[in-house]
Amino acid sequence: MEETNMVRKRIRLAQNFFRDRKFVASIVANSSINKGDTVYEIGPGEGIITRELAELAGKVIAIEKDTTLAVRLRNKFRESNNVEIREGDFLRYRIKEGGYKIFSNIPFNITAEVVKAILFGENPPEEAYLVVQKEAAGKFTGKPTETEVSVLAKPWFTLKVLHEFRGTDFEPVPSVDVVLLHVAKREQPLVASANERGYQKFVKFGFEAWKKDLKTAYRHVFTYEQWKRLSKNLSFPLKATPGELRFEQWLGLFEYFLTGVIDSKKAVLLR
Repeated sequence: MEETNMVRKRIRLAQNFFRDRKFVASIVANSSINKGDTVYEIGPGEGIITRELAELAGKVIAIEKDTTLAVRLRNKFRESNNVEIREGDFLRYRIKEGGYKIFSNIPFNITAEVVKAILFGENPPEEAYLVVQKEAAGKFTGKPTETEVSVLAKPWFTLKVLHEFRGTDFEPVPSVDVVLLHVAKREQPLVASANERGYQKFVKFGFEAWKKDLKTAYRHVFTYEQWKRLSKNLSFPLKATPGELRFEQWLGLFEYFLTGVIDSKKAVLLR
């Protein structure tokens, strides 16, 4: 009965577990994780990924929200000196270690919140390997089109899909396509730390403005002649919408914004 209730609970959380330990071992082995790493796992479930991480990492810290599962995991890994099970909610958890990594099969219903916490938290990981819905991965990688969150993240991270899973890799079989998303911190950010807040406000202004195109949205920031020249130099349509610009074009816009004359209206955007 307890096992049945646990399965039902996991289905409500939209969490699909891997079926085959050997398959999980191959996925983990293809990561950069090694004995020098501290790796966090979010929602370890029955510990199939935890076990493989323990074979490669120096230390594995698995954060499990469910009390019953946390107890079961502690019993399962009581003889594994490099595995620590912590009961808690990752979205409220504060990681203090520096240079850590994450490897996790995230419950689908909290994918967006977890990935945003990883990307925009105070202490982001060096790398993260995340099993997520393909649709969600597209929003973070900006493929096929850039999104607000992808443009906000890319100056500090590279994001790409490493693997597309089959539905039969999981139990229960998910009703959506699932991929392995890789997030890696850039050694050198593409936006200086002094300009981080300005970049965020600049991008959010463009995406959240009610105007139908960026030329109209930024009409008090760039003159028509400036926008026309930017459109030509950066190769985007004169009436481009936010999603039509590639990340590199957004970066080019912001760099020009910084080098231009900052008038009173322009300064408001940076506050």
